[in-house]
Amino acid sequence: MNILITGANGFIGKNLCATLNNIKAGKDKLFAIDPDLNLMEYDVESDPALLDEYCAKADFVFNLAGVNRPKEQEEFMSGNFGFASMLLDKLRKYNNTCPVMLSSSTQAALGNPYGQSKKAGEDLFFQYAKETGAQVLVYRFPNVFGKWCRPNYNSAVATFCYNIAHDLPIIINDRSSVMNLVYIDDVVTELIHALEGKANLRSDGFCAVPTIHTITLGEIADLIVSFRASREARSVPDMSDAFARKLYATYLSYLPEDQFSYPLTMNVDARGSFTEIIRTPERGQFSVNISKPGITKGNHWHHSKNEKFLVVSGRGVIRFRKVGEEKVHEYFVSGERLEVVDIPTGYTHNIENLGETDMVTFMWANECFNPEKPDTYFLEV
Repeated sequence: MNILITGANGFIGKNLCATLNNIKAGKDKLFAIDPDLNLMEYDVESDPALLDEYCAKADFVFNLAGVNRPKEQEEFMSGNFGFASMLLDKLRKYNNTCPVMLSSSTQAALGNPYGQSKKAGEDLFFQYAKETGAQVLVYRFPNVFGKWCRPNYNSAVATFCYNIAHDLPIIINDRSSVMNLVYIDDVVTELIHALEGKANLRSDGFCAVPTIHTITLGEIADLIVSFRASREARSVPDMSDAFARKLYATYLSYLPEDQFSYPLTMNVDARGSFTEIIRTPERGQFSVNISKPGITKGNHWHHSKNEKFLVVSGRGVIRFRKVGEEKVHEYFVSGERLEVVDIPTGYTHNIENLGETDMVTFMWANECFNPEKPDTYFLEV
C-alpha cells in the first residue's frame, strides 16, 4: 500500500511515520494491517515535484500539513486552505479517488483567522467528496500532546513540560481555563484505524479520537511541577490515572539530555546497604538491599506490612518462623534462578548471604516506610 503523508516532519506526522515504519518492519503487531507499506513522506522542505509523483500512486492520503503560527495572518489561508486545494487538484489530475484524511482543528468552529483557514479546508474536502465520490475523513483535533511536540510554539503542554524540566518559568494567565486534549499515541492509533477502514466517524460527519481528556490549565501545570519534584521524593504519579500516565511520559521526553539520571540515598553500614528506589501512595515501596558475605539482615516481623524479596545476584537463604512457634522454614535463593519469596505478616524473618560476593535483593513492600508507624518488631528467627 502506498501511503502519502503530508506534514511528515511535523508533530503528528513524525509520530505516525514512526509507528507505520514499526508496522512495516514487523515490530508492531497491534494493528491488523498488511506490513507491505510504502511511506511517501512529504513536507515543506520536500521537492514540490514529489507531490505529483506521490498523488499519482497513493492508495491513502494523510494530510497533516498545515500552518498554525505564521509571520503574517494571510499565511493561515495559504498554508492550510491553499495547500489542501493544491493537494486535491493533484489527486484530480490523476483521477485518484483514494481515501483522504484531513487534519483540522476544533478551532474551525471559531471565527479566528486560524479557524477560518481550517474551516475553509474542511469545506473544500467535503466538496471534493461530493464531486469525486472519494472517501474523506476530516478530524477536528483538540489540543494534542505527547513526545516530539515543539515547545514554546503553540502547545501549552509542551511548553510547560520543557520549561519546568529545564527550570524555566511558565506563564499561566488563567489557571481555571479548561482544556480538551488528546494524546499523540491515541491520535496515531485512530489514524491507523482509519487506514484500516475503521475510522471513528461521528453523526455530524466529522471523525474524532475516542479518548479526550478534560482538565484545567492550572491542574496540568501542578501535575508537571509534581513530576519534577518526584525525583527527590522518589515517587511516581498514580499510573491508574490515564491522563497523569500520558502526561508523565510526555514530561520525561523533555528532560535535558544531561539530566536523565538522578542520585539515590544509600543507607550504608558494615553489613551492606539499603536504598529506596520508588515510593508510591497506592502501590507501596520498591528498594534494593545489598548484603555483604556472611551477613544476616532482618530478624523482625510485621502486623500488616507485607513484602516480596527477589535475589538478583549472589546466593543466600531466607528464614521464617511464625511468631509463637519454634519451627523454622528455609528458602534458598540465588540470582541464577530468579524466584519471588513472599514475606507474610506474623512471621519473623531474616535473609543471610551464603556466598562469597555481595548479594543483591530487590524488595517490595505494600506500604511506604513510616517512621511514626514502622510496624516492625525485632525478634530473632
